[in-house]
Amino acid sequence: MPKSVRFNLNLLRLKNKYFSQQQFLILLSVLIGFASGLVAVVLKNLSYFIQQLLTGKYLATYHYSYYFIFPLIGLALVYLIVNFIYKRQVGQGIVVTLYSISRKKGILERFQSYASLITAPLTIGFGGSVGLEAPTVVTGASLGSRLSRYFKMNQAARTLLVGCAAAAAMSSIFKAPIAGIIFAIEIFSLDLTLASMIPLLTASVSAILTSYFFFGNDIILHTILEDEFDVSDVPFYVLLGLFSAVVSLYFSKVYFTIFKWFKKLNNKAIRMLVGGVVLGILIFIAPALYGEGYEVINSLLQQDYLQALGNNFFNDYLDQQLYVILFLVIVFIFKSIATSVTIAAGGIGGIFAPVLFMGSTMGNAFALLVNSLGFKQISVTNFTLVGMAGLMAGIMHAPLTAIFLIAEITSGYGLFIPLMITAGISFFITSQIQPHSVYTIELAQRGDLLTHNKDQTVLTLMDIRQEIETNFIPLNINYNLGEIVKVGVVNSSRNIFPVVDKNHIFKGVILLDDIRTIMFDQSLYEEVKVIDIMQQAPEVIDLNNCTMKDIMQKFQNSNAWNLPVVENDKYKGFVSKSKLLTAYRQKLIELSV
Repeated sequence: MPKSVRFNLNLLRLKNKYFSQQQFLILLSVLIGFASGLVAVVLKNLSYFIQQLLTGKYLATYHYSYYFIFPLIGLALVYLIVNFIYKRQVGQGIVVTLYSISRKKGILERFQSYASLITAPLTIGFGGSVGLEAPTVVTGASLGSRLSRYFKMNQAARTLLVGCAAAAAMSSIFKAPIAGIIFAIEIFSLDLTLASMIPLLTASVSAILTSYFFFGNDIILHTILEDEFDVSDVPFYVLLGLFSAVVSLYFSKVYFTIFKWFKKLNNKAIRMLVGGVVLGILIFIAPALYGEGYEVINSLLQQDYLQALGNNFFNDYLDQQLYVILFLVIVFIFKSIATSVTIAAGGIGGIFAPVLFMGSTMGNAFALLVNSLGFKQISVTNFTLVGMAGLMAGIMHAPLTAIFLIAEITSGYGLFIPLMITAGISFFITSQIQPHSVYTIELAQRGDLLTHNKDQTVLTLMDIRQEIETNFIPLNINYNLGEIVKVGVVNSSRNIFPVVDKNHIFKGVILLDDIRTIMFDQSLYEEVKVIDIMQQAPEVIDLNNCTMKDIMQKFQNSNAWNLPVVENDKYKGFVSKSKLLTAYRQKLIELSV
């Protein structure tokens, strides 16, 4: 036996001897926390290094207008790496992770553990208008998935470890451990139990300790609350919540419209070129769009508009409040376009940082507008922070994450009430109009989305292809009664026969009861044809269009115990209600940690 195999077996024996399943889960969650923290450090430092190299002192002699070529270079480098080195698509981090949980039993491909480590910093360092949160999550989740498979953990444990990676990533980036845990629960639909809470907590703490080790007390968003919550501001927080909902729906519309346009460009190189040029033009007009944008958010929190919006031909107008409001609106509109274009053109990154950026510009502009109209003087900083929460709740459908993230980065709960008001209103309105977030809408449309609804989760995790029974004998539509008896009845133990044509296209079914009274009358063998006695199936399961929820609904509507399955109209087999119920019970057991 090879040494590596013996080592693996010995390691598994030690694990089973000295640790319970729960204890080992906690140990792995600590390792995943440290790993995710290191991933966050690497991604942040690489991105910062590239950005400083391009926009710092090395190129200080060049005019900012030359920066418009950087996004195209970054997207081109990512295109070359993805298509000629990886030779497979990296995908968008959160969506890839959610899909792996729902359809791949929490298994992520090995290359996801390193795919974003170079491509995401190149995208963002060269000006791509996306964030590092999603690449950090998918990289950490892939490492967690590999660890769980190495130690032979079950599906429930593997899913929990993927969630631990997500919590650790957010905890490390923002130094917000509670928000990290809530993010994992809200976005990945994890069950909040004592068994899951402890691993999430240890992963989050491990990650934040890693962040402190490398970055010290430095945090990504710098703010101290100077203005206390004023109850007379409540109507304005309500208005901000309503505005956040409208803006969230606007962003979703822009995001998916731009994706639809880019999909029409079948050539990926053309998408990259078009995206690079559009992004370069947007950054030329508004340099604040360059990269993640956390520097801009910090400048807005300090109301330093020259630093936030400067370095362009608007500089001379930034001492006038109405022009500042106008420029904030322009930057906000352009940011939603720039983020969508970056991702649609092949850039690697997520929408978390852009959502915070847009929320800060929206909240800041809202406060300046209220103050300029003279209704009441409200805190610009407070509304900037609450605006970020409003958009997070509306776009990502993560109101609790939004509330606790802003509370943690402000080192207190002074804004808890306005955060609850604005985030709650934004989430309620957007969820009524658009039931799924930007992360999950495509997965939901395909039936691949897990939710906190346990029944729905079990149905999503079930694979209909594994439940298809193929021991039914198909009958050709041109058969006569004699051939039905000879080919079908004699050789089958089933009481139902699918009818197909010469191309195996499904046409209908024949029940044994349909021929029971005539199948021994040989005088009818030539006279009676399949087409004379066959009937339409009460429902048909199409593998290309039916989700498991649809299938269960078909059984309920038809009262049938067996339904035919087709793919591209071709007969594949039957699914029985009893087998589905058995599979459902088994999957429910597997989900228990």
